[in-house]
Amino acid sequence: MINKTYTVEYYYTARWGYAEEFFQLFKKNHLPVLLKLKELGRILSIKIEKPHFHTAEDGRWDYRVTIVWKNINFLNDGFDEKTISRRLFPDQKKFKKEEQRRFEILLAHWDLPIKEINIV
Repeated sequence: MINKTYTVEYYYTARWGYAEEFFQLFKKNHLPVLLKLKELGRILSIKIEKPHFHTAEDGRWDYRVTIVWKNINFLNDGFDEKTISRRLFPDQKKFKKEEQRRFEILLAHWDLPIKEINIV
């Protein structure tokens, strides 16, 4: 159904010792874009979590960002998020350098769409 919300969990694993730097750059440069998308009604909710303890390396992640999109169409409708970034960050040279750094220290990233199972 097109009008049904669509939930995606985004997992981020930073190189050892760089998780805090990754998160500071995420909060500075990516979170404001997500919050603007929420303000525009494209995103309904954003939740950010990190594990309390560490796990084995093969299952390790540092941050999970769960986003509830208004519906699946908002993921692939051609909306240009770069317009938001240009408005929020006029110094695009600095913004791009910081975003490049954020991805340099990222070891792994994956998106996990969540499908609700109706048990009734």
